[in-house]
Amino acid sequence: MAAARRLSWLLSRSLSSHPAGAASLLHSLGRNSGGWTNINRFSTAAAVEDLITPQVSIRYTQHLINGQFVDAASGKTFPTYDPRSGEVIANVAEGDIEDINRAVSAARRAFDEGPWPKMTAYERSRILLRFADLVEKHSDELAALETWNNGKTYEQAAKAELPMLVRLFHYYAGWADKIHGLTVPADGDYHVQTLHEPIGVAGQIIPWNFPLLMFAWKVGPALACGNTIVLKTAEQTPLTALFVAKLFHEAGLPEGVLNVVSGYGPTAGAALASHMDVDKLAFTGSTDTGKVVLELAARSNLKPVTLELGGKSPFIVCEDADVDKAVELAHFALFFNQGQCCCAGSRTFVHENVYDEFLEKSKKRALRRVVGDPFRKGVEQGPQIDVEQFEKVLRYIRSGIESSATLECGGDRLGSKGFFVQPTVFSNVQDDMLIAQDEIFGPVQSILKFKDIDEVIGRANKTRYGLAAGVFTKKVSTANTLMRALRAGTVWINCFDVFDAAIPFGGYKMSGIGREKGIYSLHNYLQVKAVVSPLNNPAWL
Repeated sequence: MAAARRLSWLLSRSLSSHPAGAASLLHSLGRNSGGWTNINRFSTAAAVEDLITPQVSIRYTQHLINGQFVDAASGKTFPTYDPRSGEVIANVAEGDIEDINRAVSAARRAFDEGPWPKMTAYERSRILLRFADLVEKHSDELAALETWNNGKTYEQAAKAELPMLVRLFHYYAGWADKIHGLTVPADGDYHVQTLHEPIGVAGQIIPWNFPLLMFAWKVGPALACGNTIVLKTAEQTPLTALFVAKLFHEAGLPEGVLNVVSGYGPTAGAALASHMDVDKLAFTGSTDTGKVVLELAARSNLKPVTLELGGKSPFIVCEDADVDKAVELAHFALFFNQGQCCCAGSRTFVHENVYDEFLEKSKKRALRRVVGDPFRKGVEQGPQIDVEQFEKVLRYIRSGIESSATLECGGDRLGSKGFFVQPTVFSNVQDDMLIAQDEIFGPVQSILKFKDIDEVIGRANKTRYGLAAGVFTKKVSTANTLMRALRAGTVWINCFDVFDAAIPFGGYKMSGIGREKGIYSLHNYLQVKAVVSPLNNPAWL
């Protein structure tokens, strides 16, 4: 229960509670302008120059194949970096085609010949639960490693993401012995049943923005259904996936069931997506890369693919909104995780009657945002993941300025080292600007004005994406209209980024195919087989 409460603090930013309670909560998470010492606002660079040395060691840098840590077949390694400074943390085995082949062979043997698919579902469930217990035991170390390799705040990793990872595996452990088929009535003297069978070897490619959570979203349902896995980490953030995979083996997972290969997309990722002995593929990342993954899967053995891709989610502030609460929620919806969130509320639509007040308060909130070393208590925003993403964000900021959007605050790097970007707010943003169309994946808020509900529905839906949307209103009728009209996989009403193990997540249009989490995610990893046999003189049909 304590973990669930900590999770709701950060990921369920509903502001419908008593104002005093909300203020206390925001203060505890460093969201107020006061209350912390030795923390500089983004207007100065000191907070990003004096970095804390993480108290965690790098244990695992090799591939995990068939239960053993092994070097890359080529002997190559690649550096993984600390985004706070751009300095190398460790050199990690660089996977290629041969490493993927070895991992897939191990997964295939484990599925065809090993004990995992033949275990009772209850036995599989117990291994998942033991793994969750081990994650809790090592949660401080894992949170520190996640922050060091990714740049997200330690407070977010420790208080929200690690408890959520544990909750996800408890959830899927609970499903393991509840997966079953049906008895189907049919015309004629036949007994008909369906079997829900594991699909086989699952290839999984996870992104860098939530390394541990994406590990859980992919691995949890696949293992609960009795599959074996080859998982490719993001090259930017390989360290925590290797650590938790080791914990799985300590929990009793048989060799070859979970294999982890680190490497680059065009080599290791492409080899996994096109492998003829992989039965199913799951990918989370950009829409452009998702297209490539889908094509590779189709051109090989036509393996089924689930995709969780990009977004340009609208956050709609209606005329009746409590502006102060709407400002805080919209700020969280965009700036959470340094803006590196596929469902970020990156198009803030505000009704014209409250636009000016909302804009002024949003600017002040961004100026109060605490940017600095993510290991420091009270810091709200760390660095972007790497130099490529850092430069991409700055290019979009320049594009906004050149397109005649009004830069209200921010707009530049922060400090002289690492990949820190000032919290940035644009007003007078138009729908045809790149900052209103493209997924920036950074701390850049675009605030747009609208006149009425019909107008904002049309504009919100006029995008190639459809991952999520937010609505802020006091009127039930307005909420009902918008929740049905918005073409998005998730619509949050008076809240945002509420993630629960049971809530499905996925997108419309070019935001993906299929759903993660909840019962729907199990469907991705099961085959349905119909079995028909004749009945002789049945007592009933």
